[in-house]
Amino acid sequence: MKSICVYCGSSDDVQNVYLDASYQMGTALARRGLTLIYGGGRTGLMGMLADGSLDAAGQVTGVIVKSMNTPRLAHPRLSKLEVTATIHQRKSRMYQLADAFIALPGGYGTLDELFETLTWAQIGEHNKPMGLLNVNHYYDSLLSFLDHAEKERFIFREHRQSLLCATTPDELMDAMQGYQYPADAIRRWMRQDS
Repeated sequence: MKSICVYCGSSDDVQNVYLDASYQMGTALARRGLTLIYGGGRTGLMGMLADGSLDAAGQVTGVIVKSMNTPRLAHPRLSKLEVTATIHQRKSRMYQLADAFIALPGGYGTLDELFETLTWAQIGEHNKPMGLLNVNHYYDSLLSFLDHAEKERFIFREHRQSLLCATTPDELMDAMQGYQYPADAIRRWMRQDS
């Protein structure tokens, strides 16, 4: 892995535990020599993530939609900032630039990006590692729901296991280094083995 795309929230009105964890994630990426790919924002977890990486001499590429490329929203210190016309182009470009994906706490946008990336892996569009940083038990309910979906047979066991989860950046990235793509499950899901 040379680059990791991180999805996370942009709200400033959150507990410090989330902001601190985001800064630590950015620092951990820089310490490992990994380029951060993210949405280009300066607020909330997004801003802290970029600051953590930049403060540790890391490389940070932001990909932002033209309508959000304003002084109040766009991070001013990035190594590189790309501007797209639409949110779909933004997500596609972040996907192209990344070797792996991590979701930190966030809202609708973070969940949209996470599940789109998971879905692409499920149908064989990519074989990149994907992980959740479960800060302050933020994703416990979501993980329980995914376990329920697996139990009810809406998700294959291998696909459920392909979403890695940890509570610290280093633990998560170590797990991602050892990720094994569930190729057999992809073939079964896509009915390619019958």
